[in-house]
Order: sequence, then structure tokens, then C-alpha cells
Amino acid sequence: MLSPEEWQALLLSLRVAGWATFWGLIAAIGFAWLLARHRFPGRILLDALLHAPLVLPPVVTGFALLLIFGVEGPVGGWLDRALGVRLAFTPAGAALAAGVCAFPLMLRAARQAIGAVDPALEDAARALGAGPVDRAVTIVLPLAAPGLLAAAVVGFAAALGEFGAVITFAASIPGETQTLPLAIYAALQVPGGEGAALRLSLIALAVALVGLIASEALLAFGRRRAAR
Repeated sequence: MLSPEEWQALLLSLRVAGWATFWGLIAAIGFAWLLARHRFPGRILLDALLHAPLVLPPVVTGFALLLIFGVEGPVGGWLDRALGVRLAFTPAGAALAAGVCAFPLMLRAARQAIGAVDPALEDAARALGAGPVDRAVTIVLPLAAPGLLAAAVVGFAAALGEFGAVITFAASIPGETQTLPLAIYAALQVPGGEGAALRLSLIALAVALVGLIASEALLAFGRRRAAR
């Protein structure tokens, strides 16, 4: 059985990962559409920048977020002064950090899904008078849906397990920003905390495996659907 503090860390992790996936997937679909359907100067550079969190140490990503979205940063300072909104060291900041790190994985899956949709179908719809929004809603998104769901699943699993960026940007505040990986780390710093760390680690492993299996199943479904 989990203690109340461990339940708190688990539920907070699910909430943080959920918001990270929701906003990250919206951004991933937009950028995936742009990269898969358009050619423009600087496209390669934009692609590299969007995938940078995939290869950067998560601590570097968290530090960059702190410089930009911290109360002394250009964006974070404006949000604090104009709207009274602070992201650093808050649950929203934890979701932002987790979402940024999971974003490249969602982008790659979304781009593959959108790129697999035959452009001839869009051309035919355009010839019949369908606008960009109509083509997106009635053709591209329905056909790419399995891949986009897979992107959401793998993004959720990645956000749930993010450690370095979250602890750098949001810290590890019990009940506020201490997600599952941070709770595992905190348990290991306490004498006799190995049991709690093991329980939480098994939960994290189970969630990650379910996410990966679901992602592969959705991608396989999408490939079978496209082959018909």
C-alpha cells in the first residue's frame, strides 16, 4: 500500500503528465503539419531546434526554461508583472518542463502520422473547394488519428518519467511539484527509504510499459489501416 504522500506524488504526476501531453500534443500537431507539408527557408534549423530537448541533458533544458520563464526571465517576468502568473517552482511549471522534454517524441510520431496521409486526397478535396481547416478536420486528422494517439501515449509516458528538467525548473516541493521520479529520488535520500523507492519505481515501470505497448499497438493499427 502507498502512503498518503506517495499517493499524492502519483496523482500529481498523472496531472502534470496529462497537462504536458495535452498542450504538447497540440503544438506537436501544428509543427508536424508545418514540417510534413511545407518547404521553407530555415526548415532544417527549425526542425533541429524543436528536437533539441531530445538530445540535450534534461538539466540544461530545465535551466533554459528557468532563464526564459523564471521571474527574472523575459517571458516569466512579463507574465508575473502583467498577469500575476508564475511558472517556476509551481505545478504548471512542472507540466511545462515535462511537456518540453516529451515534445520531440510527440512531434516525431505526429509528423510520421501526418506525413503518411496521401497528399492526393487533400489535393482532391482542395479541387472540390475544401479549405485548409476542412481538409484538416475531414481528411488528415481522421486518417492520422492512430499515430496521433500513439504520440499522446508515448508523450504521456515520457512526461510522467521526466526528472532533470522538472527538478531544475520546478524543484521538488512535496505536494506541489514533487512528481513520481522526484519522490523516488527523495525516498532514496532517507535511511530505510528503499522500500518506498521500490514501490514507486514499480509503479513507474508499469505505467511506462503500458504506455509503450499502447503506443506500438496504435502505430500497428495505423499501418494496417493505411495499407487497406
